[in-house]
Amino acid sequence: MEKEIDEKKQGTSLVLEHKKENTKKLFIESYGCAMNFSDSEVVASILTNEGYNTTTILEEADLVLVNTCSIRDKAEQTVRKRLEKYNAVKREVNPGMKVGVLGCMAERLKEKFLDEEKIVDMVVGPDAYKDLPNLLKEVEDGRDAINVILSKEETYGDISPVRLMSNGVTALVSITRGCDNMCTFCVVPFTRGRERSREPQSILEEIKDLWNNGFKEVTLLGQNVDSYLWYGGGLKKDFDKASEMQKATAVGFDQLLEMVAVQFPKMRIRFSTSNPQDMHEEVLHVIAKYPNVCKHVHLPVQSGSDRILKEMNRLHTRAEYLQLIDKIHQIIPDASVTQDMIAGFPTETEADHQDTLSLMEAVKYGFGYMYSYSERPGTLAGRKMEDDVAEETKLRRLQEIVDLQRIHSGIRTKEFLGKTVEVLVEKVSKKSDKDLSGRNSQSFMVVFPRENYKIGDFVNVKITNCTSGTLIGKAVGYSEMQIS
Repeated sequence: MEKEIDEKKQGTSLVLEHKKENTKKLFIESYGCAMNFSDSEVVASILTNEGYNTTTILEEADLVLVNTCSIRDKAEQTVRKRLEKYNAVKREVNPGMKVGVLGCMAERLKEKFLDEEKIVDMVVGPDAYKDLPNLLKEVEDGRDAINVILSKEETYGDISPVRLMSNGVTALVSITRGCDNMCTFCVVPFTRGRERSREPQSILEEIKDLWNNGFKEVTLLGQNVDSYLWYGGGLKKDFDKASEMQKATAVGFDQLLEMVAVQFPKMRIRFSTSNPQDMHEEVLHVIAKYPNVCKHVHLPVQSGSDRILKEMNRLHTRAEYLQLIDKIHQIIPDASVTQDMIAGFPTETEADHQDTLSLMEAVKYGFGYMYSYSERPGTLAGRKMEDDVAEETKLRRLQEIVDLQRIHSGIRTKEFLGKTVEVLVEKVSKKSDKDLSGRNSQSFMVVFPRENYKIGDFVNVKITNCTSGTLIGKAVGYSEMQIS
């Protein structure tokens, strides 16, 4: 235990501080988006109060939970393989083990998991985690347990998350849940419900707690952070029904971001994810104004073709997206912009694909997350559109997107050669324990010799070399964030 605490102070621990009185053991894994990892921290907090400490050893767990993703078929297949592994351990090693599924797959496949396949004891949707104590009692009494009801209010703002797999330096802070943008390829509105925002004071209190515990960076998290709108509670879609007082005192994302920047000037701030149709210029001015707000905007576009964007129900055009890119660089000259891209959406032609490549040429993203389209049951695309692009065509187009992104990433990293950047040290380099690594404000990974620096330091690094994905340099001293 002493070793674990020492490592945590150094910012390297992957182990939680446990309650000595807790006797049961929880093994929890997360897949998919950052929101799932954030939710798992909420779940761990709830279960800590139910007598569970976390373990990294599957075989000794009393309860095994997997927090799941339904955004792509590959993610679901990965989870199914893990469920097979859990059940094998349950049969062969630990018959008393209980297995549960959390998150988006739980919402989508609840009957199949419990009734048809009988591979889990418990199914819990993303808005039902506070019901876990009751569901566990059901399981302990020998009954299957299920709660996947979507909430109109739940934000878990009153729960202090337990930081799983923490480096002690960076943390996720959820500010919204759900999504109102009905993109035809996306299951999120069906698995996480309508959009609602978390009360600002609870967000500030969580960040204060992180700061007091030595964290140096937070990421404000939501399916669509730019739609953040607090007017006293309730769904965003019901804002028009709010009172005049509620409307007059409402807090938007730009105001929340500024609150955090002002109250925590030595805490580095990121946010994710933005939707092009909802990003407002006011947010860009806040980013430009405060040095502790990172100069990085993750701005998923999904396609460069106006026709495909319309089929996806993305409520922006190619021209509008490029205008926003121009505005970002105009207001924040040193900003980096990154992307999400889907190859092979239904009806996508070679001309549509070329539009995507030409958009990439116009923007030259710093990096991106690129996927081939996989049909998601329940989405409008899944119900109404034929998945008519051949798999080999999807994969070829995806490879072309990836190859072009690698070129553009190389162009963007070379722009830092000879420059000095501020780096928050997050970990020891994977390639050498003599090097440290961390991200700069633009979210590029930077590697430099360790010398006397340590995890959690803000360090100025002069960039002397680079690859398409990494900046390489030498420390030239602590940054103002560290010493002032």
